[in-house]
Amino acid sequence: MIEEKDFANIAPTIRQAAFAASIAAGATESDAEDVAQEVLIRFWQMRDHLDEFRSVTAMASRIAHNETLNQKRQRRSVPLEERQQQIACNNLPDVAVEENENWQWLEQRLGKLPTTEYTILKMRQVERKSIKEIATLLDLKETSVSTLLSKARHTLLNDIKRRNKQ
Repeated sequence: MIEEKDFANIAPTIRQAAFAASIAAGATESDAEDVAQEVLIRFWQMRDHLDEFRSVTAMASRIAHNETLNQKRQRRSVPLEERQQQIACNNLPDVAVEENENWQWLEQRLGKLPTTEYTILKMRQVERKSIKEIATLLDLKETSVSTLLSKARHTLLNDIKRRNKQ
């Protein structure tokens, strides 16, 4: 078990490793500071087990890297309805109308997917569930989920390509 004073001695090293790893993963300095702070909190919470790690700084770097990537994914994931509102508010009326037509077309295409493909696509893309979670929830094999997900994406991509050619 690491005492508070011992943790205070290693905290700057952990913080610096986490900060550097977060920057390397593409975070801004401000975001990297937040990630480094989060890593320090996690290490404080698991201070009783720090002696189990071969390298505390390597573990801090890995956690920071993963946390940075998770934050980037969460920022990219904007619900469809919210994205439509952003477009409507930020564009000129004619652009907003065109974008609205594009969203309606996409929603129509999604509605034409077989129910299972639509459900898997939504669970994966919107709800961010893993293939394993989806397989468990739908009582399917993971390979079946991957195949159906690929098929749904392929169908939509082909529809988009055909639409763009028109």
